[in-house]
Amino acid sequence: MRSHLLNGLTAEHYRRSVTEGVERVAAKLATTDRPFTGVTVDALAPVVDAIDLDRPLGDTAAVLDELEDVYLRDAVYFHHPRYLAHLNCPVVIPAVLAEAVLCAVNSSLDTWDQSAGGTLIERKLIDWTAARIGLGPAADGVFTSGGTQSNLQALLLAREEAKADGLARLRIFTSEAGHFSVRKSATLLGLGPDAVVALPVDRDQRMQTVALARELERCASEGLVPMAVVATAGTTDFGSIDPLPEIAALCAQYGVWMHVDAAYGCGLLASLKHRDRIEGIEHADSVTVDYHKSFFQPVSSSAVLVRDAATLRHATYHAEYLNPRRMVQERIPNQVDKSLQTTRRFDALKLWMTLRTMGADGIGQLFDEVCDLAREGWRLLAADPRYDVVVEPSLSTLVFRYIPADVTDPAEIDRANLYARKALFASGDAVVAGTKVAGRHYLKFTLLNPETRTADIAAVLDLIAGHAEQYLGESLDRAS
Repeated sequence: MRSHLLNGLTAEHYRRSVTEGVERVAAKLATTDRPFTGVTVDALAPVVDAIDLDRPLGDTAAVLDELEDVYLRDAVYFHHPRYLAHLNCPVVIPAVLAEAVLCAVNSSLDTWDQSAGGTLIERKLIDWTAARIGLGPAADGVFTSGGTQSNLQALLLAREEAKADGLARLRIFTSEAGHFSVRKSATLLGLGPDAVVALPVDRDQRMQTVALARELERCASEGLVPMAVVATAGTTDFGSIDPLPEIAALCAQYGVWMHVDAAYGCGLLASLKHRDRIEGIEHADSVTVDYHKSFFQPVSSSAVLVRDAATLRHATYHAEYLNPRRMVQERIPNQVDKSLQTTRRFDALKLWMTLRTMGADGIGQLFDEVCDLAREGWRLLAADPRYDVVVEPSLSTLVFRYIPADVTDPAEIDRANLYARKALFASGDAVVAGTKVAGRHYLKFTLLNPETRTADIAAVLDLIAGHAEQYLGESLDRAS
């Protein structure tokens, strides 16, 4: 069994095995003609269940053959131009290469004596991102597993900085279009069910700052403690960007921690054309960025940034076997001192190799392309009498609803849109997402693939309309 351990003696075995795996994936990418096969749970689950994990196949070639049946053939391929659903991006090749390197070396980014150069690379990238945001010379941060963890850590710091004498008095403000992880974080942090105050949004799905001002004033008058305001730079459903400068002014006026969830909108930090859309982010006390959304990085690659490095002390714990306090005096950099995780992958290498290969402008150009594509898609939808589109895109998301000419029952229209999404997914021809707006079912394009064209959007709109019309025709037949 030692022949499977990666070391100097097995280097050639490693080279052959990885090369074969890369060749299989490359062939699959080159020949995949739709984003999904349409396989059902009932069809695929028995294939996986039939595998006896206690009877190994013995070599990687046989395992790759089996993997074709249980994964590769039926995977949802985000690189396909008609994958238009969630915040999943196609990935850039330098980052995929980095993934292979970091897995093989297997550094753990908790302490210097496990990562050395990896520690310095991560710190350099944190400094680079903080400078792009404009957080100032005292800024710091750490890589995380994703936006949910980044938001959790930011709100942990905000809770500790609030210095309240009781958790029940703390309040967090976010818009009703904000991410669900804010509520999840509040629960994990031991706050009460009323801790998160969801503020109404305007017609562009942005936080209403008048409502924020009113709630902050109410907090003060009722003896409550405003712990944090979570502004969103790129909501999951609409890609909307809250009015950051106005929110920053209110946070300064009331002495409240300002967190910006820029998990989606962080791509604007590299944008050549649209950077001004996140003006005001530089006033934040903490910022969430997801490089695995709009920087075209493989999952996972996220970070939480803070204006004041000293606030990261709230996540610091020492263990004699890992990061004893004396290491601080010896100026030994241990990333575990500011992370919620202990053992942690060297995910920063992916962004490092991307920047060193493509540069920030290369990333920004790709993100600008999908933002511009969304604008073209909005024009298509606005001109198409079959569809109602909710808002003009701020980033690369379009939310819309098929509206048949001769059906007026909103519930029936809901069912037609739900059916169209399900039928489209089952066909494998395209993948789109769905959400609710004012209690009604809508469809959603999240455009993160620069290879997607306006013609792809038009074709998918035709497919959706066809499925919806089929449902309505069958529904009419059943009713008669």
